Amino acid sequence: MKEIIGGPGTVSGLLLRIGQCVFAAASISIMTTATEFASYTSFCYLIASMGLQLLWSFGLACLDIYALRRKKDLQNPVLVSLFVVGDWVTAMLSLAAACSSAGVVVLYARDMNFCKTHPDLPCSSSPCSHLLPKFHLKFELTSTFRVWKSSSLPSEMSFLLNLNSRASI
Repeated sequence: MKEIIGGPGTVSGLLLRIGQCVFAAASISIMTTATEFASYTSFCYLIASMGLQLLWSFGLACLDIYALRRKKDLQNPVLVSLFVVGDWVTAMLSLAAACSSAGVVVLYARDMNFCKTHPDLPCSSSPCSHLLPKFHLKFELTSTFRVWKSSSLPSEMSFLLNLNSRASI
């Protein structure tokens, strides 16, 4: 396989993984500082999906560091396919969690004026915690599509990812 910019075992891939970790951790920390966040299922789902994303990205960042230090090549089609599927699954979970949490915030803050009647709630920090997963998603999709476009994945993987990219248009 040819060298993939942003692929596994490269410096640019490591930087993408670190960016994913930073935004996932920031989203978790902002959400957990909100009062009574555990009362809302979508907020708990956001924390759970960002926690999964943090673990996935941290694990792959450690693998990238190992590959860079030992000069190992991770550009193997089976490994790349595994990374693409893992990135794709965690990206979809993160997107669903961010959208559902943002929907709850819009419902309570704008439609029901819940934040005006309860000024003790941190409504001003909630949009920030929903914006961070979207930045994280940009890092995630960048790494996934860079690897997918420039690698020779099995035909089943290419078909599934092509369906996903067409559905998002």
